[in-house]
Amino acid sequence: MGLLSNKIQKEELKAGDHIYSWRSAYIYAHHGIYVGSEMVIHFTRGTGQEVGTGTVLDHVIFSSSSPRDVPCSRCGDQSEFNGVIRSCLYCFLSGGDLYLFQYSVSLGYFVAKVRGGTCTLADSDPPIDVLYRASYLLDNGFGVYHIFKNNCEDFAIYCKTGLLVITSISVGRSGQASSFLAATAAIVSSPLRFLTTSVPGLMAVTSGMYCVSRFVSDVGIRRDVQKVPVEALVSNAGIVELQPSTRNQEE
Repeated sequence: MGLLSNKIQKEELKAGDHIYSWRSAYIYAHHGIYVGSEMVIHFTRGTGQEVGTGTVLDHVIFSSSSPRDVPCSRCGDQSEFNGVIRSCLYCFLSGGDLYLFQYSVSLGYFVAKVRGGTCTLADSDPPIDVLYRASYLLDNGFGVYHIFKNNCEDFAIYCKTGLLVITSISVGRSGQASSFLAATAAIVSSPLRFLTTSVPGLMAVTSGMYCVSRFVSDVGIRRDVQKVPVEALVSNAGIVELQPSTRNQEE
C-alpha cells in the first residue's frame, strides 16, 4: 500500500479497519468497517444498492451489492436489506479489490491523493471504540441514507472518529461527496477561472481550486463537526444541537 494505491490483502486486515472497494469502473467506492472473522459492518441505501441518487441514473451507473443469483451461504439473501448490515467480506467486496482507508495522513499525502474517499487528515480512535460504534449502529441504525450527507463513507468515518457534522447546510464527512462538489465548484463556480484564457492556465486554476475545496471539506480540519457519543446520535435520531465544537474548546 502506498501513494498510488491503498490496496491490501485480506491477511493484512485488523478488526476496526475502515475498508472500501471500488464499484462500476471506479465511479464510486463502497465503505465499511471490518469487524474480524471476515465480516464487515456497512451502511446501504436499500434494495441492494450501496449508493443512489433517487433518479433513473441509479439503474445506469450504480451496481447492486448482491450481484449473485444464488444467496451467499454465510450471509443469506441481502438484496432487499437496507440501513446498517453485516456481510461477509466476499459479499462486501462484490468481486472488487480490497482497499484500506487511511487516517492521520500528512497534508502533502492528502493533496497527492487526488481522488477523494481514500484518506483523511483526521485521527482514528482506538479499535475498541470503532467496533463498539459499528456494533451499536448495527443494532440501532444510522438514520436515512443520503448520497451527500449520510452515506456509507460517512458511516465508516463516524465509526472511526466519532465526528458528526452539526450543521444542516453542509455535506457530510464523505470524501467522495466532497470531491464531487469540489470538482463542480472548481469548474463551474469559481470566479478565478476568468483570470486566464489559456488552457494550461485554466487547468492550473481549476486544479488549485479543487485541491483547496477538498482540503477545507476534510473532516480532519473542518469546524462544523463535533465528537458525538453513538448513544446520543441514535437517541436524537441523528439530530444534534449546534454546540461549540470539542475541538474548538480544546484550542
